[in-house]
Amino acid sequence: MDPLLPPAFLLAYFLVFFVLAFAWRSLLVWRRTGVNPVVLPGGDDAHAYVGRAFKVVMAACGVVAAAPVFCADAPRWLGAWEALAAVPVAACGWLLLLAALAWVVVAQAQMGAAWRIGIDSARPTALVQHGLFARSRNPIFLALRVELLGFFLVLPGAATAALLVAGEILMQVQVRLEEQHLAALHGADYADYCARVRRWL
Repeated sequence: MDPLLPPAFLLAYFLVFFVLAFAWRSLLVWRRTGVNPVVLPGGDDAHAYVGRAFKVVMAACGVVAAAPVFCADAPRWLGAWEALAAVPVAACGWLLLLAALAWVVVAQAQMGAAWRIGIDSARPTALVQHGLFARSRNPIFLALRVELLGFFLVLPGAATAALLVAGEILMQVQVRLEEQHLAALHGADYADYCARVRRWL
């Protein structure tokens, strides 16, 4: 259990994150461009597989965050690691969670109409290189990595550790798929961008 805040705060955080980072941003891009920014194919290639796995991980995050709110015995079946359940650890986790949310919102705003969930092979998008993208080629995925780490620190246990590892693997694969797409789309401009800006930081 989170020793710092009531369990409902963690669930509220994920609900706010989903609304701001996915639902609201998707609606905003769709209304401005007429293009659905959610591009998750239903085939059997690597992109489709990673997309489906991401959905499972995100849904699992919601379930794990909600469990302590509705079930007093949740820490036991989530495999809670009581040795890490300390106020300083949880405080660090909350700082990471809030920083990740702010980072994602800013990075998405800087992407503007180019923002997508997935790889949009049908509609070329601009190569965003300003703002946070001048520091990291993947600031949104970087923030998601930080978010999963923060989630683990707030609610340390086997479940959140598994989500941290699964999310890390999926993001490492997805980033490389997107890099291949952007290299094919933008050619020399993307090669120059990669030479100037690191993948993460």
